[in-house]
Amino acid sequence: MSAGLSFQLSNTELNARGFGVRAAYSTAAEAVDALRSGAASFVGGALGFDTAGPASLIAPDRVDFSPVVSTPSSAVAAPAVSRLSVTPDDVHRDRVIRAVDAIDAGRVDKVVVARSLEADLTEPIGPGEMVDRFAATAGDSTIFAADLSAAPGHAGRWLIGASPELLLRKRGGIVECVPYAGSAPRFDDDGREIVGAATALERSEKDLREHRYVVDYLLDALRPLCSTITAPDVPQLIATRHVWHLATPLSAKLTDPSITSLELAALLSPTPAVCGTPSRAAAQVIGEVEGHRDFYAGAVGWCDASGDGEWVVAIRCLELDASGSRIQAWAGGGIVAGSDPDAEVAETTAKFQTVLSALGASSRSRIAGSVE
Repeated sequence: MSAGLSFQLSNTELNARGFGVRAAYSTAAEAVDALRSGAASFVGGALGFDTAGPASLIAPDRVDFSPVVSTPSSAVAAPAVSRLSVTPDDVHRDRVIRAVDAIDAGRVDKVVVARSLEADLTEPIGPGEMVDRFAATAGDSTIFAADLSAAPGHAGRWLIGASPELLLRKRGGIVECVPYAGSAPRFDDDGREIVGAATALERSEKDLREHRYVVDYLLDALRPLCSTITAPDVPQLIATRHVWHLATPLSAKLTDPSITSLELAALLSPTPAVCGTPSRAAAQVIGEVEGHRDFYAGAVGWCDASGDGEWVVAIRCLELDASGSRIQAWAGGGIVAGSDPDAEVAETTAKFQTVLSALGASSRSRIAGSVE
């Protein structure tokens, strides 16, 4: 059994890490059974975009909860990138147009379409080093790392990233969610802050409508399980290092506190923030215009024997292959009626900056000059 890192979820309050692999589960149901039976006291890992499909959830040999220690970016060497390619702008514009056509045809109200980035590294990098790169460059986002080896065909692969979006946090009978939907770039192509971008986002009918779909979805999903739910009527404006977001903090009291955070994550994910609405129809459109999604836009987190835990949406992330020499990353945006394809391309470019910063390739020109 390996004594190395097998899982990590770190935010501004707590650093949860698992070491070694005592047991591994390829579905959420298997992991829940292990927690309820006492076979496992803690599991951490990743749920796929299709939460009914393969997962990678690990019961580690040892779990460590410790305060977060910040790492300056100068203390962590950036990996050298030898090749970088991105889904071409024109291809993504076409995907957005096809998504809008599906909306106009009445198939969906909203659908989230993503593009991908691939890079080869000149030297292999370990998952711990990649985690350190995200921790040093991604600001206050939640840093996560999940060994994907429990999922079929994913031996040695890792999902690593810096998510701004809390899917849920469960403590006893209280559940908190902070859904994000509606986004705008903070900076232009030359790195200058876009004046008025935040105000425009707060007033955008398109983005407010997109955001409301996500909030309503979560309220509808939580109501049968909760005695009370508290949510503001108007979303907040949140800034990550590269993007403005609309966010709504929700708090709910569970009728049955024994439901686990893992079960809640499998129930709530994927939200319309990363899929669309209605969920099943949106997932079908994503398959048609984008292709199969694996762990991107799923959920990463942990659950202990009491059912408490924390899960984030698997965005602003990359998948590191078993050799440590190749990565794939994704960035998406919510499409609703009236979405502008050029604006959607710009939004995904901005969202790629979290991964590019971790790779030490932070300029937008690096994307523009690397399309294959």
